[in-house]
Amino acid sequence: MTEHFDHIIVGAGLSGIGAAVHLSKGLPERSYLVLEARHTLGGTWDLFRYPGIRSDSDMYTLGYRFKPWKGKKAIADGADIRAYLEEAAEENGVTDHIRYHRKAIRAEWSSTDEQWTVTTEHTDTGETSQLTCNFLMSTSGYYNYDGGFTPDFAGIDDYEGTIVHPQHWPEDLDFTGKRVIVIGSGATAVTLIPNLAEVAAHVTMLQRSPTYIISQPTTDPIAEQMIKRLPSRLASKAVRARYLTVSIGFYEFCRRRPNEARLFLRKLLERQLPEDVDFDTHFKPKYDPWDQRLCLVPSGDLFKALRKHTVDIVTDHIDTFTKTGLRLKSGKELEADIIVTATGLNLLAFGGLQLVVDGKDIKLPETMAYKGMMLSGIPNFVFVVGYTNASWTLKADLVCEYTVRLLTHMKKHGKTVMVPRRDPNVGEEPFLDFAANYVLRSVDNFPKQGSEAPWKLKMNFFTDRKNLRNASIQDDVMEFSGKS
Repeated sequence: MTEHFDHIIVGAGLSGIGAAVHLSKGLPERSYLVLEARHTLGGTWDLFRYPGIRSDSDMYTLGYRFKPWKGKKAIADGADIRAYLEEAAEENGVTDHIRYHRKAIRAEWSSTDEQWTVTTEHTDTGETSQLTCNFLMSTSGYYNYDGGFTPDFAGIDDYEGTIVHPQHWPEDLDFTGKRVIVIGSGATAVTLIPNLAEVAAHVTMLQRSPTYIISQPTTDPIAEQMIKRLPSRLASKAVRARYLTVSIGFYEFCRRRPNEARLFLRKLLERQLPEDVDFDTHFKPKYDPWDQRLCLVPSGDLFKALRKHTVDIVTDHIDTFTKTGLRLKSGKELEADIIVTATGLNLLAFGGLQLVVDGKDIKLPETMAYKGMMLSGIPNFVFVVGYTNASWTLKADLVCEYTVRLLTHMKKHGKTVMVPRRDPNVGEEPFLDFAANYVLRSVDNFPKQGSEAPWKLKMNFFTDRKNLRNASIQDDVMEFSGKS
């Protein structure tokens, strides 16, 4: 017989573990299973193993609300985050509910049976199997874990050195004493470069155009004192509130006063650069602050490397790869033993899971996101997509809390099926209103968001907290059915 669970969670990363804890605490009488395509938990924080991998959000808000971060680093490295996730899963009994090497490839909803049939591919054997559940939750984020993005560079096959993408960093790659070029200027590049520079002969950061970069201390003495002197529960709330206020306040400042934000960021950066690095050439983006995510540099490590001259920055376009490196549009040639293509990620909605409702394959661009966590016309389905302008977990926690409230509401009123019904009068907008290239390449394959609530996505924690944590479950959009 096919195994049946009340809830199936797809993905055992940051969101999946959090969802499992919320469901098990809020609805302890219900069964659940977590499906994970890889061999271990951790998601992004286990997959990415390049040197210096770390959070680009503070851990006081990236950590779960139910498990306050107690580490000394406000900006933590990948190993510490993995350990934190493993501890959260073990403490809350989630570990025993995870099945590894299970990639969810198809989920079919039957209105007659009021349940999902989930087909999984066993990634270790190639076999497939099926499970059923009443409620399905996708927590696999929106990155394609199978491969990152590399442009079609001219002459790339002519290069005789080593090419590596950070998403698939070889464990045995030795860059000691090597000449390294890192192509890119995003979060991955600015993380990698200072770490490579510690042992490489020289590192060149090659960018087509500048990115906004801001420095933040790795540790926070004020937070440490609050944690030390205040009762544990009060301290975690106070530290979290402080970071929320500062980060979201700064985002709003950037969006409302972009010219002033540009000047502020410039002043912060100029005093950290050596005199021979021209700000306007290498650090003056053409777009406004927070049109794309700001790159975080912990303790100014990139700028320290620039001052030591173990790193230099070249702003130019690649003409072609050569046998020994790269030739640029300007005619300049760069030689390298290793070239790192930190050129971005590919997006993939729900890990590529194909949703089917009553025999009809769902085309995601024809659906609309309800409250940023459900899809129009898709019964008993919730997904987690975190913030692009703040810590991912802030939204994930709110979605999970709302899901528990939703399921509790259904139980109280004797309902077994819920589905948001789309209003045809609501205009369509892109799912992610974000100008990053990795978003622009793939956003047409995602659901739409609406032009007004509750179809409009809010990239603001305080607004979402009001709407998801406290607002009524019942509205004109959500339709409930089933036995009464």
